[in-house]
Amino acid sequence: MSAEFADAALRLSGFAGAVLGWSPDGFWAATPAELAAVVGALTGAGEATLPPDAATLAKLREAFPDG
Repeated sequence: MSAEFADAALRLSGFAGAVLGWSPDGFWAATPAELAAVVGALTGAGEATLPPDAATLAKLREAFPDG
């Protein structure tokens, strides 16, 4: 087990216990996708959108000219 993984697991298990009320068994039984879904729901992660690309900006400029 790498030190990086161990450090991340320790932080996440502490978060799961303190914030989510999960037992150690509950944390280790959860899949990474389940944990990510719960953390994302609590933090709003993944809700940010990417900025518009050049084609979208061109369409917006055409539809809404500044003149």
